[in-house]
Amino acid sequence: MKLNRSTIVIFVVMVVLAALYRLVPERPLGFAPQIAMALFGGAVIKDRKFAFALPLLSMFISDLLYELAYTQGWLSMQGFYEGQFTNYVLFAGLTLIGFLLRDLKVFKIMATTIVGPTLFFLASNFFVWLEGAGLNRPKTWDGLVMCYTDAVPFYEGSLVSTVFFSVVLFGGYFFINGMKEVNKVETAG
Repeated sequence: MKLNRSTIVIFVVMVVLAALYRLVPERPLGFAPQIAMALFGGAVIKDRKFAFALPLLSMFISDLLYELAYTQGWLSMQGFYEGQFTNYVLFAGLTLIGFLLRDLKVFKIMATTIVGPTLFFLASNFFVWLEGAGLNRPKTWDGLVMCYTDAVPFYEGSLVSTVFFSVVLFGGYFFINGMKEVNKVETAG
């Protein structure tokens, strides 16, 4: 994806919409676009700084809005909490996985759409358990299993949302680029 004015506008709109979407009340647990955005950014955005910025900036803006709402007493969940930095590192890692998709093969996209949220689930909940966050499960094998079990609803939501938003992002990208190719042929003919 070349960085021209329209691409930057699309980038900003995606970041803002994704940040605001995380604040939607009553959405299913874990249902958010950031994992798909990390994979898409890594796969499609040629400038690596912007590829990393796509999911991280949307996370940061939504965390900032959560924090503001928390300090005003509107929400009970903080935006910036202990362990949140780990999530930013994990999203950067998901963007790295997106770099493996640069050839935009459909099978690879489908596979990483499953692998991405699965790796995020495994790593993030391991760190939740290790740091004693969440429900502060004991530092035993059984405690780790309980921590993963606690997070299954989040995993289900992130898996479904990553598939959904990957279809939207990659499908939209393929559709727009396909339309450009059609227009080139019609213009040349």
